[in-house]
Amino acid sequence: MIVPLTVPAWSPPGIDPGAWRRALAEDVIDLLAGLAEVSPAVAVVPADRPLADALVWPGTRVYELPALTSDQLFGAAAAEGYDQAALIAPDAPDLPGILVGKLLRPLTSRPVSVAPALTGGLLGLASVLPVPAWLPVLDLDASPAEVRTAGQVAPATGWHRLTGPEGLQRLDPGLEGWAATRALLSGA
Repeated sequence: MIVPLTVPAWSPPGIDPGAWRRALAEDVIDLLAGLAEVSPAVAVVPADRPLADALVWPGTRVYELPALTSDQLFGAAAAEGYDQAALIAPDAPDLPGILVGKLLRPLTSRPVSVAPALTGGLLGLASVLPVPAWLPVLDLDASPAEVRTAGQVAPATGWHRLTGPEGLQRLDPGLEGWAATRALLSGA
């Protein structure tokens, strides 16, 4: 599981964009760190290495790459010897862990799985490694249709991302986790 630490396109009014980025990513990384049979990793461009180092748990793999695109991210995981990998959006702080499993499960019968973000873009993208040649180079802001038309792609359950104000209304206060984002939004 790789979380590319991209810069959010939006932050709530009155909240520092850097603090917003950090809170969102911290919650997603914490979620993945707590899942069984998942090796969490983060990916950054070189300038963002200090952010990654501040957010990860000891032993978490940090990929420092020239670009945070699917070819770079999956290539880094393949070079580490993994036979499958998944990319998870860094701006889905209340993502239920079960949906991560639903993204990976289809890889037993299809080479690629995609989970749409209900607020636009991709929530997650998973692939067997090496990546099929027909899969285009993508980032998580791509349309699910860009992936689905490429080849044998299994659909996975979607969830929202916090890419705009409409995402805030979708946050589920009843879900555990997302402590950093919750604290930032409450002003704590």
